[in-house]
Formats: sequence, C-alpha cells, structure tokens
Amino acid sequence: MRTGAENLYRATSNAQVRETVALELSYVNSSLQLLKEELEGLDGSMDADQPESEGVTVPMIPLGLKETKQLDWATPLKELISGHFGEDGTSYEAEIRELEELRQQAVRTPSRSEAGLELLTAYYNQLCFLEARFVTPARSLGLLFHWYDSLTGVPAQQQALAFEKGSVLFNIGALHTQIGARQDRSCPGGTGRAVEAFQRAAGAFGLLRENFSHAPSPDMSPTSLSMLEQLMTAQAQECVFEGLSLQAPTDPYDCLAQLHLAQEAAQQVAAEYRLVHQTMAQPPVQDYVPFPWTTLVHVKAEYFRALAHYHAALALCDGPLVAEAELPAVEQVFLGLSASSAPRGPALPQEREESRKLGKAHLKRAILGQEEALRLHAVCRALRRVDLLQAVLAQALQRSLAKYSELDLEDDFFETTEAPDIQPKTHQRPKARAPSFSRVKVADIFHRLGPLSVFSAKNRWRLVGPIHVARGEGGFGFTLRGDSPVLIAAVVPGGQAAAAGLKEGDYIVSVNGQPCRWWKHAEVVAQLKGMGDEGVSLQVVTLLPSVEPPGLGARRPGLGALLRSQKECGRETPGPARASPRPLLGWSRKAKRGKTGRRLSPAPQP
Repeated sequence: MRTGAENLYRATSNAQVRETVALELSYVNSSLQLLKEELEGLDGSMDADQPESEGVTVPMIPLGLKETKQLDWATPLKELISGHFGEDGTSYEAEIRELEELRQQAVRTPSRSEAGLELLTAYYNQLCFLEARFVTPARSLGLLFHWYDSLTGVPAQQQALAFEKGSVLFNIGALHTQIGARQDRSCPGGTGRAVEAFQRAAGAFGLLRENFSHAPSPDMSPTSLSMLEQLMTAQAQECVFEGLSLQAPTDPYDCLAQLHLAQEAAQQVAAEYRLVHQTMAQPPVQDYVPFPWTTLVHVKAEYFRALAHYHAALALCDGPLVAEAELPAVEQVFLGLSASSAPRGPALPQEREESRKLGKAHLKRAILGQEEALRLHAVCRALRRVDLLQAVLAQALQRSLAKYSELDLEDDFFETTEAPDIQPKTHQRPKARAPSFSRVKVADIFHRLGPLSVFSAKNRWRLVGPIHVARGEGGFGFTLRGDSPVLIAAVVPGGQAAAAGLKEGDYIVSVNGQPCRWWKHAEVVAQLKGMGDEGVSLQVVTLLPSVEPPGLGARRPGLGALLRSQKECGRETPGPARASPRPLLGWSRKAKRGKTGRRLSPAPQP
C-alpha cells in the first residue's frame, strides 16, 4: 500500500490528488508505527495493576522512528576506492558488507531498547568517518538517501550524506522518547530514568534544530523540531512532578508540602503543556501533527492545572492554620509575593472557616478543570480508546467531588469566592541534554585506507615508488618526524635520498613491501636502522595542491557544531580549512560564526 501511494504521490502533479495521497501515507505510516510498537511490547501507558499514584498512569507521547529503504553502498564506494585511493575496490568487500549490516540493524530493524540506541549511535559515529573520508565539497557519494517522514509518512530523498546523518540523529531522539514512555513511573527509579530519557530526546531535537538546515521533510523542519523539543521538556517536567508525588510527606496534612505540589503542577507541567499546545495549534505544525497529540497535550494542560487547585484545597482545608513563620512561603504560592516584598492583594485567611471557604473555591476550579479534561478526552476518538487515561481523569474528578461534598455544609448560604491562580514554581527544571555519542566507541571500518589526515577524498596525492635508497656513510640522507603516516622532514642535499628522488614532505607508506601508513615514528626508525648496506625499498605519497571550485574558497566546513560532540571520545584531528558549497540540505554554520574555522574529523584507531 505504501509503495503504490508513494508512486502515485511522485507521479501526479495534481495538488488535490497529492493531498489525498499524503493523507493515505500518513495513515499507513501511523499503522506501521503502532504495529511495531505492539511487536516490541512498547506501551506508553502503565499496567492497570500498578500502585495508584496521581499522574503516574497518564500516557506519554512516544515518537515513531523514521523509515528508510535499503542502500547499495558497494558500487559508489568501490569506484571511489579504485579511482581516488588507487587501491583495488573489490578487496574492501568485507568492509562494505560490515557497513551495510550495521545500517540494516541500526535504522531498518532497530530494537526499541538501549541496545537499539547503541546501534544507532554506532552507525551515526560511523557516518562521521564516512563523511570525513569519502565526501568532498564538490562531490557526494552519488547515493540517494530515501527516508519517510515520521509524522506524515511522505517520502523524501536527497544525495547529501547530511540527510542520512540528520535522519539517524532524529531516530536517536525518537528512540529516547520510546524508552522514556515505557518506564515504570510508579517508583522513583522509573521516574528518574524517564526524566533522563526525555531530556536526551529534547537535546537530540535541539541539536538537530540548531545545526540542520534545508530540511526536505516536515518532521525535520525548524518549527517541528522546536515543537518536539518543547514537548519532550514538558514530559520530563511531568515525570519530575510524578517523582515528587511519590515522596509522600511524613505528615499527610503538611500544608507546605501540598502547596509545593500545587506549584509544581501549575508550573513546568500545566504551563509548559499550554505552550506546547499553542505551538501545535499554529501553522504549519498543525497541518501534520497528529490530532490525538494536540488533544492529549490540551487534556494534560487542563488536568494538571486542576490538580494544582486540588492540592491547594487540601492544604487549606485539611492542614492546620498557617503559622506566622510560614506566612511568607504561603503568600508566594497564592499571591506571588517574595519574602521581602510589601503585602498586596487579598490577605490570606487566618481563621478555619475562611480557610475552608477558600479551599472550597479551589476545589470548584479543580472540578471544572477536570470536567473540561474529560470533555476534551471524549472529543478525540483515538484518546477514547485509551482506557487508563479516562480512568485517571474520572478518578481525579470523583476524588475532587467527594472532597467538595465534605465541605459543602447545608447551612452554607454564602457564594463561593473566586479562587486565585496558583503562582507557578518548580524545584527541579530538567534541561535538554545532548546525546552522548562518546559512550559508544567505534573504529573506522575503512581504516586500511590510511589515516584520515592524508588519505581522504578531500586530498589529492601521487604514489611514488618503490624507490630504492642505499645506505651511505652518513646514513640514508633524510630525517623523519610525525606518526601515522611518518613524514620525511628534510632531505640532505647530495645525499642518498636526494639522489633516489625522495623529497621533503613525502609520506612513507611502505618499507620493503610492508604497509606502514599506521606505523609510529619509532617503528619506522627501528626498521630503517635494521637495514644493511643493501639499502631499503620505500614507497612514498606526495600531496598535490587541492583544486577548489571557483568562488568557494572562503566557505567554512559544513559539519558545524554537531561534530564538536566527538571531542569527548578523543577523535579530534585538526586539518586544513576546506571549501563547503551550500547543499540542498546541510549543517548550519550559525554556531561557528565569529570563531576560527577548522575541520574536525574522527581519528580512527590503528
């Protein structure tokens, strides 16, 4: 079904037909994601037999992974290895097969777990090696990277390797959301792991938004990535509130503890979900964000705002009267006053009856908010199937109604006062955390080609030799420096090396037929010292001047800040600045503006 719809989408130029096909692709994409989640046992909601805890069973929003098609790496890589590197491309079939298997496991059949996350990270790190070795500003690999949009299912394709890297980074963030959604949030350990997972997801989407440009699909546009970053931050804040709810106060009638929960529910949960809902309701995001997402975010905003009033009512009705020493802290909750500010607004009740009336007013607002959340839940057909969500909302409403009936005395003829808003405040604001690429160590699959500092498609060289150099009275007549590969630092005029044709700046790549591109300085020196009077046979590489496309000499590298994360694992290798044309899709240079340009590339392990 997807293939037929995709072919029709590409073939037609009729806008109405394309819109219809796009809706069909979105439906197919959603069905495939749900099927994969069910097969993996992924369930954002928790089991019904878990311990009761406010908000714990409210489902989260996990993001589906982007789908892709199989790639044929063999043809372009073999041609490039044979044409540019001067080696037999067929001798690298094992390396190419290893790369294809890694991609198959990482992006086509990943497990929804930490193991799948490690595979995605390993493949992303391997893409950094590929980009540093095989991609040039003037020429790509010639592969067409084909990915499906995770929100709409619409296909997108480009030849830029940056599209592949960006899609893999998107899936890293999406997989973090699935890991966070499946955590058991009925215990403190589960809420902590969920908070970290949503923080990592927000960091991945933020990193992608800051460094990615010219997105070919809606899910990777700056507006979509900003919305996803906000959504994951709000879900992390919800988990923080759940963790605080699990820490029951020693005194069940602790006024300040209930007020802290009220502030936490009103701030970075209800308030942040309102901001996410506003973003989802604005074009162009509203055109492709699933309607159940928008409704669920709206339901959560109403639910947590009502929950804030419920906890405030418990503090006023069940707790003791506010002591004079606690008055400044309570005023911050209801009046927004700092400890040093002068009193303003209505005074807090100092008598039990007045406190009961104010608590009753907060309960009324809680009931109205919970009824609104249930109404929104009933509007969306997809949410009506989420039984646990309806159970949580209904349970919260029944709890509020029961408490209200306790306070509703028969001789209470006074109108309920209007309850003030709860002033928001959080005690733990989770921040976005970028994925840790360094935690998965990888080696360059194509390390046999040599160190990246010399043997990459960005450099041009000429292989010279074998050259036979005899030993003279003063030795071979040259000095060496550097490692991997070893460089001829100087050639003695009139010496044996000069007579053989060696030049300063040549790299030694073979000693008596033994490849030595990865040898250290001491290894090459020891090998040369062991040679007798018969001399040594060397192969060297002479670097040639690079040919830059006209008008591109002042451009900066296109990787941007994303490769800066590779510093953590010690894979930083300085190199010369290179030209970088502006591709259809690439990494933004905003983060590099005003800084010294340099190219960062992963250094492989020998």
